[in-house]
Amino acid sequence: MKRRFITFIITTLLVATASAQPPRRQQEQQTQKNSSAVTLSERARLQYSANSTTPTELTWKRDIYRELDLTKEKNAALYYPEEPLGDRVNFFTLIFNLILENKITAYEYRLDGNELFTKDNILDVENMLDKFYIYYEKEGNKYVVQPADIPSILVTKYYIKESNYVEQGTSNYSTRVTAICPVLMNSDGGTEPTPYPMFWLNYDEISPYLVQTQVMTSSYNNTSNLSLDDYFLMRKYDGTIYKTSNLRNQPLAEYCENDSALVQEQLRIEKQLTDVENSLWGNNKEAVDTEAETAGTEEKSEPKAKRERTEREPKPIKEPKPAKQPASSNERISVRR
Repeated sequence: MKRRFITFIITTLLVATASAQPPRRQQEQQTQKNSSAVTLSERARLQYSANSTTPTELTWKRDIYRELDLTKEKNAALYYPEEPLGDRVNFFTLIFNLILENKITAYEYRLDGNELFTKDNILDVENMLDKFYIYYEKEGNKYVVQPADIPSILVTKYYIKESNYVEQGTSNYSTRVTAICPVLMNSDGGTEPTPYPMFWLNYDEISPYLVQTQVMTSSYNNTSNLSLDDYFLMRKYDGTIYKTSNLRNQPLAEYCENDSALVQEQLRIEKQLTDVENSLWGNNKEAVDTEAETAGTEEKSEPKAKRERTEREPKPIKEPKPAKQPASSNERISVRR
């Protein structure tokens, strides 16, 4: 009897504590329980963003723009599942919902193709929905798009910007993604799909949410899962170079005469990046000048200084062969006087 009375008292206190909370706090707790989207507090946002910044003191840096084709095996982790499967969504559905919920900021894709993360270049969400014929309903200041109307199936490419740099203090070579742009591929009634870049995202802003999202990286081993943030940090994707940061802001296709020249230029740039990284470990004694280096393989030859020293050395004097001795002492030797 005494035990039942104590249990009744404890239950009453718990109910009284819950009911004593302000109505606003109760509403927030209920909203968090009902929401299936990723939510982060300001403290969590700062914690997850701590390791995703580029150092300010650098000795070398080069920005590379790559195209990620989601039909490739390494990039499939960003595409599947095509439609939401329980609490699993693909990469585009994740970032699209975060934009609609005003949790992250998207920026306009400009005509020059460069990202510009300023207030003047913030994406007009309603204009973007109308431009890509995405059906939506407006509730106050929010836009509601049903899962079936999100065009994640058509987003089969991404543009990403990589920053390759060498830190000044440690001389460490690093590569990290700084910007991401989803590309909607629409056939427009034709046979060949046309790419339509949708908007740019600042990777530093979306990385806290990517940390909380797991993706499957292997069809063979289903336990091989990574967070989306690790997927990009570890460079698990496979992207081809389509532009580098240069004075004229030219993509490779503008100054390469044909497809063969484009492939050769992509290989040349990849080799330049590898040479810079290898030079930090003493494999290359001289720094690589990425602007002056020309394509092609130079003929291997002997160093000039060594070759000059060899030419100045006197030719060795051949010693005369010893005269042939007579076979016996009785043999006559004739001498011409």
